[in-house]
Amino acid sequence: MTRPGRSTGGEASLAEEVAAAQPCEWRVGKQRIVHGDSVDLLARLPAASIDVIVTSPPYNIGVAYNSYDDQRPRADYLAWLARIAGELARVLAPSGSFFLNVGGTNSDPWIAMDVAGAFRDSFVLQNHIVWVKSVSIGEDTVGHFKPITSRRYLNNNHEAVFHFTKTGAVEVDRLAVGVPYKDKTNISRWKHGSPVRCAGNSWFIPYRTVKSRAQKFDHPAGFPVELPERCIKLHGVANATVLDPFLGAGSTLVAAEKLGCTGTGFEIDPAYAKAAVARLRAGER
Repeated sequence: MTRPGRSTGGEASLAEEVAAAQPCEWRVGKQRIVHGDSVDLLARLPAASIDVIVTSPPYNIGVAYNSYDDQRPRADYLAWLARIAGELARVLAPSGSFFLNVGGTNSDPWIAMDVAGAFRDSFVLQNHIVWVKSVSIGEDTVGHFKPITSRRYLNNNHEAVFHFTKTGAVEVDRLAVGVPYKDKTNISRWKHGSPVRCAGNSWFIPYRTVKSRAQKFDHPAGFPVELPERCIKLHGVANATVLDPFLGAGSTLVAAEKLGCTGTGFEIDPAYAKAAVARLRAGER
């Protein structure tokens, strides 16, 4: 951790470091974690300084976060997101990519679309990706989902990932997240220059099996590291500068560190910031 006026060689625990100052900042590898409100912290970033933004804001569906009320009036919530959108547009490079993960509930199916709409004045929607958490093929099911008991709704097995850019014309590295050809003869027969093809806009990324909240880093709504990793790869810039303004337990920065990218994450809750720092210090992959 680096912070003016404090030695990095002290014996303070990570929890004491979190509580000592606000905003509080740590550097682990190529990653920077800042404890504070993203509205305030975004204003401190230089314009056009970020290549890739990957984030998942609170969904406003009553998730029990430690330091955030996830049941705000819808108009206030969307106005807040529109304000965030303006700042994200300011800090994103002209050729940058912004990946926004949004979930929701069966009883309120408009949440993802409403959230995407809050960013419409600041960005162009270039790709709409479906993050599939669980899928049934024939009589087999793979992945994880939260089952519900209902006579109206199906189990909700997917979330949206909106790929925003400033122009809608940003080139991406589709083959960086490609899949091998099923029929290998297609490679020579159609003169493809790569053994892999575009995987499309449905991404099957299951959660890892966990048996306790601690294995989820005590965060109620994190996403797998594989999701931001795939987003960063798709953008396709070597040594990209990555930002997550709603860092949570740090999955985006774990992915950025794995890929050799420089990353910054903002997190308003000290416990979640602590979890992100601990994951990076432990060298999670």
